[in-house]
Amino acid sequence: MHFDTSAVAHSVYIHWPFCPYRCHFCPFVALASHDQFMGRYHEVLKKEITDLIAKTGQKPLLKTIFFGGGTPSTYPNPLLLDMFGTLEGMFLFGKDIEITIEVNPGTVSLDQLKVWKEVGINRLSIGVQSLKDGVLQKMNRHQTADQVYFLLNNAKDYFDNLSVDLILGLPEVSEREWKDLLEEVVTWPIKHLSMYFLTIHENTQLYFQVKKNTVVLPADDAVVDLYYWSRDFLQEHGFEQYELSNFAKPGYESRHNTMYWERKPYYAFGLGACSFDGMRRFQNEQNLMKYMHGVEQGKSIISFSEELTPQQVRLERIMLGLRRREGVTCEAIMEGLGSEACADIARAIVQLREQKLLTDANGQLRLTPAGLALENQVIMQLSS
Repeated sequence: MHFDTSAVAHSVYIHWPFCPYRCHFCPFVALASHDQFMGRYHEVLKKEITDLIAKTGQKPLLKTIFFGGGTPSTYPNPLLLDMFGTLEGMFLFGKDIEITIEVNPGTVSLDQLKVWKEVGINRLSIGVQSLKDGVLQKMNRHQTADQVYFLLNNAKDYFDNLSVDLILGLPEVSEREWKDLLEEVVTWPIKHLSMYFLTIHENTQLYFQVKKNTVVLPADDAVVDLYYWSRDFLQEHGFEQYELSNFAKPGYESRHNTMYWERKPYYAFGLGACSFDGMRRFQNEQNLMKYMHGVEQGKSIISFSEELTPQQVRLERIMLGLRRREGVTCEAIMEGLGSEACADIARAIVQLREQKLLTDANGQLRLTPAGLALENQVIMQLSS
């Protein structure tokens, strides 16, 4: 199974897996202490891009590019400049293209900010997570509050569109400390904020620490209450919620992430990268040496692929739609179903409305605040 190169994809994700360290909560394809492979990996990335795009027989128009990781802010300046030469040779850049790079405080120099601006990067996604140095160090995240301030104070001179990531539910962060953090964050020169619940992923260092009770997490109810407070607080300070975990000043919603939530096709390149052609999903090899050898030798590097069934498509529409401000339409949920199944779903919608978990405005379904807390239950009732 291969990516359908006739698919109209306007977005590119590029994975840079290298990290100066590996956070204990990280589930992603990320490599610490592998910097000696950066140059070779960069060449392989370029070859993967040119090999696939050459098959399209055209220069696809791009509306978004996203450098994710790993830690893309460790991408050496000369190599990044070379990468943009490849991208500009293979694609057409839209007039108002959004180009994002993920950034970890403590890994950025002033020279990098200048280079990023010169090549056309116009959005920084900054992994703040917390301003409590001790908490982050226990999670093996070696950054400090001072490095966050340094980055923000300098990045604002080059970039208008700054986003920060925060993690809600970190151990040893009190309710007052979290509220103090948000009260400070809304004064920063940022346009976007992502607020994620701390998730315990299997086989991460944090997973084993929690199992051994060497790390104690806050109570779920307390974290959910803080989420509701945070959502209201951010709204009061001009950050509109447009997705379950994402808040933005008007006009600064992440266009790249919105593309994912709308299930649009996109290209993805790099170690473990996942692409989507509209009906099929593909994941690249996650072993660094196998990935690089495969690209260099012109062999397939796809380690997993699937063609989505109509039921999977429906489930994704429900899951992704309900996470967003716009919600999901009844029409999208019932598309392709028989009259009996449609009747079952209609009854489920009535029941969920009566339980005040869902609103229905002219066929546009949205989760209520109570429904947000029971999101999985709502999805099951609408998709079964």
